[in-house]
Amino acid sequence: MAPNTKQSVGQEPQQKWTLRLYVAGQTPKSVSAFTNLKRLCETHLKGQYEIEVVDLLENPRLAKGDQIVAVPSLVRRLPPPVKKIIGDLADEEKVLVGLDLRSARPA
Repeated sequence: MAPNTKQSVGQEPQQKWTLRLYVAGQTPKSVSAFTNLKRLCETHLKGQYEIEVVDLLENPRLAKGDQIVAVPSLVRRLPPPVKKIIGDLADEEKVLVGLDLRSARPA
């Protein structure tokens, strides 16, 4: 017997997005990256995301696991595959394409 789900016909189940933002303290770029990420998630992933902020000044060893070489860096851990974006996330179009939320437009 199939599990009981509250899903309309033709709808895909909502997938939880797990995003990890690596920063180094409260620098202007780090604050901007978090603000831009939060806005983007509320616009495109409302209710479907979780953001974990990792301050590498407090936990520098955590950078090794995701091979972080620059901050701020965003890592999409779920859904697979893992994706990484470096910078303050100000260019919404590039971030959406980088996270596979939007297809790249032909030039």
